[in-house]
Amino acid sequence: MTTMTAPPSAAPRRSDDNLQARRLPVLALVGIGVAALAVSAAIVYGTGIGGPVLVVVLGALLYLLGAFLVSKAVEGPRQARNRTWSALIHSAFVLAVLPLVSVAWTLLSKGVERLDGNFFLTSMNNIGARDPNGGAYHAIVGTLEQVGIATLITVPLGIACAIYLVEYGRGRFALAIRFFVDVMTGIPSIVAGLFILAFWVLIVSPVFNNGQPTYSGFAAALALSVLMLPTIVRSTEEMLRLVPAPLREGSYALGVPKWKTIMRIVLPTARPGIVTGVMLAIARASGETAPVLLVAGGGAAINFNPFENSQSSLALYIYGQAGTASQYAPGRAWTAALTLVALVLILTIAAKLLARRNRLSR
Repeated sequence: MTTMTAPPSAAPRRSDDNLQARRLPVLALVGIGVAALAVSAAIVYGTGIGGPVLVVVLGALLYLLGAFLVSKAVEGPRQARNRTWSALIHSAFVLAVLPLVSVAWTLLSKGVERLDGNFFLTSMNNIGARDPNGGAYHAIVGTLEQVGIATLITVPLGIACAIYLVEYGRGRFALAIRFFVDVMTGIPSIVAGLFILAFWVLIVSPVFNNGQPTYSGFAAALALSVLMLPTIVRSTEEMLRLVPAPLREGSYALGVPKWKTIMRIVLPTARPGIVTGVMLAIARASGETAPVLLVAGGGAAINFNPFENSQSSLALYIYGQAGTASQYAPGRAWTAALTLVALVLILTIAAKLLARRNRLSR
């Protein structure tokens, strides 16, 4: 005679209340935050040791302590630690974003003062300290020409150097190139300007100018190229190393030459990262002042020829207007700063969209 056993479904189940852990309500966390700010304000303003910034910082610390203690009592120590670390991560994100938001807000609030047609269509030629007009047309032209020429010089050279280091470079020569690229990464901009001043302006330019040294936008582009080159080389090198080796091996197995594999497989795969590195280099070059001041000389008139005479840039224009004794100069400086940031942003978005379009079309 066999013994009947109950089916598995007949086994007693645990209640939903036992399966669910206790959770701290959101309103409780809000209450802890409000209480922390109130206590912080009472301490700071009561003792007179600080202002609103100290109230927020002390309130955040008190909130972390209060949330940890309450969560530990209600949810347990494990969930309390999880909440504390989550709050620290969110706080770090807020601290990282605050400077960016502050800069953007300052540029927008102060830069709209001279955001008009006169600013973009006129130069500072024959503009006195009491004249409210005057714009940055000459500086915009100079920035576009100098950065454009520097990009045309540096991007092919930097990508070719990175390809050599990743695909062909072996031995001491490749190590020497990497060493000098690393050294150039930390070179001050003033040193790059002095190098071009000593080499191009004082030695090379007199050959083409009847023995007289001359400033030019092309000299500024050469100085910017010196600053852009290590950034492009290092970023492109890292992107090329991230391309999976099986892609190269599959191409070689099909009998494709190495140079064609690099051009058709490796570079298109690494294109988004390469574009990002190039835009970082362009952004740095667009904001440099010292090299342009040393080898281009600045100037208030419009000069479309980058190979002759002085030429200004937006960064140099901002520097000059910030130190000008005129009530209208600060407005011009802020608007020029906003224009420079907007220009770099537009170029970055356009490059990203172009790289994405090329990637989707393959």
